[in-house]
Amino acid sequence: MNGIVTVVGSLNLDRTIRVATHPKPGETVLGSGLTERPGGKGANQAVAAARAGAPVRMIGRVGDDPAGRRYRDALRHHDIDTSAVLLTPGHPTGTAHITVDDHGENTITVVPGANAALTPHDVTQAAAAIRTAAVLLLQLETPLPAVLQAAHLAAEAGVRIILNASPATTLPDELIQAADLLIVNEHESRFLPTTARSVCVTLGARGAQWGEDISRPPRVEAIDTTGAGDSFAGTLAAHLAAGTPAPDALQAAVRAAATATTWPGAQEGELPP
Repeated sequence: MNGIVTVVGSLNLDRTIRVATHPKPGETVLGSGLTERPGGKGANQAVAAARAGAPVRMIGRVGDDPAGRRYRDALRHHDIDTSAVLLTPGHPTGTAHITVDDHGENTITVVPGANAALTPHDVTQAAAAIRTAAVLLLQLETPLPAVLQAAHLAAEAGVRIILNASPATTLPDELIQAADLLIVNEHESRFLPTTARSVCVTLGARGAQWGEDISRPPRVEAIDTTGAGDSFAGTLAAHLAAGTPAPDALQAAVRAAATATTWPGAQEGELPP
């Protein structure tokens, strides 16, 4: 097994504000600072997979702007193949606006930007990166037609498909049935039809469950839960691509998710200048 993980997904700049408590509707609160770090579910998961030791290829779009070029450079720093991360004239790099409270809990509003321009044609142009992977890792922050095309190419080639069905939405049966494994949180699991072949449910501070296997996280001092689920998905994909047995892969992913709560932002570190 080649161990390669190919990720089709989003790349965002995460703009994070820290607050004592989240504002209620109509309420104004003061934030304690503004930071800008790399994010986006697709890129977060790609970095997590690379950190777990997998060779990783990324397929997606960023803006044809300084932020987009810096982002591609940041991914290369993690040894991620960015040859299919396309610059997009007329669109800014996507952004996520994140508010984190003193307990480390967050709310997130995403402005897709260039992510919304990813097309099935873009995915087809990168078909070799999908067909020669051990695992294709997908999420739902890019247009569904592009996600479906990636799943179609992977299924034709016998590549294992992992779909992180987030953000929660109604999914076509063909995508549900193509996925070898669905990763969802407890809230998202309510949206899944019974046709799903295999489901792994993340349980926040209680760990995760995949079938009969349950893994509990180590105790950590959490400061920011942003990206913990992405660290879980990327790490799980990396271990499964390498042939790690499912219970061990699940345990490694839960540990990675817990560790990810101990640093600010979805990816450790910031974009290069």
